Amino acid sequence: MGAEFNKSSLSRAASFLNSAVGFLVFSFLDVLDAILCVVYKLVDSAMETDSRPCYCAPEEVTISGDFLVSATKGRTVVPVAAKLRMGDVSDTLYYRPSQVAEFTKKAAIAVGYKTSRSIRFTVSSDVIGALKEKTSRGRRPLWSDCDCKKCNSPESHLYVHVEGPKDTSTTTTDVIFIHGFISSSAFWTETVFPEFSDATKSNHRMFAVDLLGFGRSPKPADSLYTLREQVDMIEKSILKRHNVRSFHIVAHSMGCIIALALAVEHPEAVKSLALIAPPYFPVPEGEKAAQFVMRQVAPKKVWPPIMFGASMSCWYEHVSRTICLLICRNHRLWEFLFRLITRNRIRTYMMDAFMCHTHRAAWHSLHNVICGSAEAMERYMDTVNRRSCCDVAVFHGDDDDVLPVDCSYAVGSRIPRARVKVFQRKDHITIVVGHHKALAGELEQIWRNAGSPTSK
Repeated sequence: MGAEFNKSSLSRAASFLNSAVGFLVFSFLDVLDAILCVVYKLVDSAMETDSRPCYCAPEEVTISGDFLVSATKGRTVVPVAAKLRMGDVSDTLYYRPSQVAEFTKKAAIAVGYKTSRSIRFTVSSDVIGALKEKTSRGRRPLWSDCDCKKCNSPESHLYVHVEGPKDTSTTTTDVIFIHGFISSSAFWTETVFPEFSDATKSNHRMFAVDLLGFGRSPKPADSLYTLREQVDMIEKSILKRHNVRSFHIVAHSMGCIIALALAVEHPEAVKSLALIAPPYFPVPEGEKAAQFVMRQVAPKKVWPPIMFGASMSCWYEHVSRTICLLICRNHRLWEFLFRLITRNRIRTYMMDAFMCHTHRAAWHSLHNVICGSAEAMERYMDTVNRRSCCDVAVFHGDDDDVLPVDCSYAVGSRIPRARVKVFQRKDHITIVVGHHKALAGELEQIWRNAGSPTSK
């Protein structure tokens, strides 16, 4: 009894310490992000002839139906030519309450001062700037982004690694692999691809895609990296370009959201869904979906370290840009140093995947795909649940510190026929990396059984 009490007390003390240190650290980051905002505006103006718009200063918008029509910036009304649905842009981009602001508000309420909690729906000038840049900027990289050929693909299609039989006149099975946040097609090609049997390789065409903004795919400076854009680009780069009529999907983390959206867009074409560590958080009634998911994905904690990294990436636009400036823009230097230190004895595909993206791609994907799709996820799963021809398997590691295993159980509750399997002592990455042989076997079994009566 005494041991349990001591353990409980220690746990409460650790939680209090984490919260106290977190308040100090994130209060500092609030101030630092505001300072960096000014610094980047000055540097961008000098390097780009004009400062980059950011999400620190929201703008009023005019909405016609579901579409953004115009936006007011100062006294100028900027017409919007592209049909950008308001649902494509997450409200977490332009409303992220700071630690200092929230503390001030609570203190004001405590002493009886009335504060208004109503927030007018606005869209940041970044949306306006992105749409204006579509006609002016082209594909020229920003000064703070890497300018190498790998990071600046001139293609209008996504990079797709294709393996399988060259003769497509014979009967083949197509499989699309979609990676997660800050990753690339190498996440699949360097792990599960070599583990597939010769029989699978001989009659399966396997497509591992680099999502828009990641790996070797284009990283347009005018994109908002919405879920709609990602789905459209996969359709254009794989389904249409390679004449794919029916297919299986294997997806990891953020890729699971895109996989579900594809399954809804092509209900008769998808044979099976293999979702690995899906980021699904059931939203409580009365909560704002995107804001709730942002707090789950990035809960502003300094421990464990991976949560601290997620919090900096999600809450602080300019701090995260600085991190990308130091790491991603200089990825060739870091890769060289790593190979030099390890004497080129360790493969660097994970390092390449982690560094080959732009801040704009990572920032907008995190908010517009992961957070902004919170409401859509439930609609997607309800649609998939009504389809009897699509097999669904869900895999998760019980040591996942990024997305709790409850996410996969929640998917299983939403899609009762889904098979949920939890692997012991596997985390968000090792559920695939280091576990690829077993995972390859699981996937081959899914493809063999897809559509058979025993799989229902």
